Amino acid sequence: MQSQSVVILGSTGSIGKNTLDVIGRHPELLSVYALSAHTRIKALVKQALRFQPKIVIVPSPQARKEFMQLWAGNSQAMPIIRVGSQALVETVQEAEVTTVMAAIVGIAGLPSVLAAAQAGKRILLANKEALVAAGDLFMHAVAANNAELLPVDSEHNAIFQCLPKSHHNNGHSQPVKGVRRLLLTASGGPFRTFPLAKLDNVTPEQACAHPTWDMGRKISVDSATMLNKGLEVIEAHWLFAMPAEKIDVVIHPQSVVHSMVEYEDGSVLAQMGQPDMRTPIAHSLGFPERIESGVGLMSLTQMGCLEFEAPDYERFPCLKLAYEALASGQVACIGLNAANEIAVAAFLQNELRYIDIARVIASTLEQVTKETSHHPENLEHVLALDELARVTAQQQCQVLYS
Repeated sequence: MQSQSVVILGSTGSIGKNTLDVIGRHPELLSVYALSAHTRIKALVKQALRFQPKIVIVPSPQARKEFMQLWAGNSQAMPIIRVGSQALVETVQEAEVTTVMAAIVGIAGLPSVLAAAQAGKRILLANKEALVAAGDLFMHAVAANNAELLPVDSEHNAIFQCLPKSHHNNGHSQPVKGVRRLLLTASGGPFRTFPLAKLDNVTPEQACAHPTWDMGRKISVDSATMLNKGLEVIEAHWLFAMPAEKIDVVIHPQSVVHSMVEYEDGSVLAQMGQPDMRTPIAHSLGFPERIESGVGLMSLTQMGCLEFEAPDYERFPCLKLAYEALASGQVACIGLNAANEIAVAAFLQNELRYIDIARVIASTLEQVTKETSHHPENLEHVLALDELARVTAQQQCQVLYS
């Protein structure tokens, strides 16, 4: 395994922290070139003190001032501090960088991960928007610039591990020969068995109480609605060149089987492991070799039974909306993602009911797809459509909240 110089975009979030945990176990192979954070500047300082990056990237001059004040008094040399979204783009393109962990949540992560693809880097992809909002554009950039794309989401990483070793994701446009379908597993979230009649009174605290994974509030709500699984269906379509009708979702509450690949001969290969993101992160950092992740042994004898069930669209309408958006095209996928972000934010602020998240998404998709049918051909067009969808979704939230 060759040594890697890693940029972590979103280093203070869950994925970023787990990435640093794995990197810290392999100092002879992995080094940190740059770290970025948005609001957790104090945490960024602590990370920089330990891993000594050449560069840190913060969102504003005020954040830069805060970083400098927190650093004052330390004997280590202060890293170069860069400011703003353009600094993310410029940093990932630098020659010293070999690997980019794309872990910025939301559309804000799209310009930098696209820049990494255009620069031909090894991309460890944890940002959904690169594929959901700009799948065609992003995969073309990967292929055209000989970038290396490795999925970090546990489900897509599991599928990647279950595909033939000869399959290496570099922007291919054809599905793997012999694959019948992909099976994405989902925990079902906190409302898998919740009475349907009581969903209209669900609180943000209940929605964020994920039974298996430790995630941020927005992603926890996405898991509760299963919109996250719908986004993963869209991602899998682009990552593995599979049509939607060959991508199924299966609820698996134990979260031990992370996803499966079914072949034409009837064989089903599953990737199993503990629900710990260090496993897919270590797989991506070490690929094609295996490196130690810090994840302990999994006791099969203590696991008990493994359950699987089909998702109920009445309980999880957002999942159905995601399939419909994928069938409709890229404009609808952009609208789906943007409307969900707005609706979830409103719900977390107690300005929207849980059951209205799907209603905001559905009405936004209807309006956005009516207003434009042009396939986005560049980043600027993607961002413009995203903004249109956000404004529309905000209007829908206000209608439902008033």
